[in-house]
Amino acid sequence: MIIYNKLVRDKIIDKIKLNNEIPVIRKLDNDEYKIELIKKLKEEMNELLEAIELENDLSILEESADVFEVIKYINILSNNSMENIIDEMNLKHDKKGGFDEKIYLEKVI
Repeated sequence: MIIYNKLVRDKIIDKIKLNNEIPVIRKLDNDEYKIELIKKLKEEMNELLEAIELENDLSILEESADVFEVIKYINILSNNSMENIIDEMNLKHDKKGGFDEKIYLEKVI
């Protein structure tokens, strides 16, 4: 027996069953769900940071997709869509710019 106590993707349960194992699950209420999404975001961000440190381009892509997936569901709880997120990102880019110039602010005198 392995204890996970964490939010998992929906199809993980099918994979467990295909291995002739019995998953013990429960459905989260919205408050628990939000807490678990935050935990999942931290987990996925750590995996992305590790992939970046290792300069593993494929892992960076995969972990970025995982981060986006969790962000999507966090925003669904706040009635935001991915379209809303992209629109907001573009508005901020237009107003404040992006990171294209690689500017590093050392200090302001």
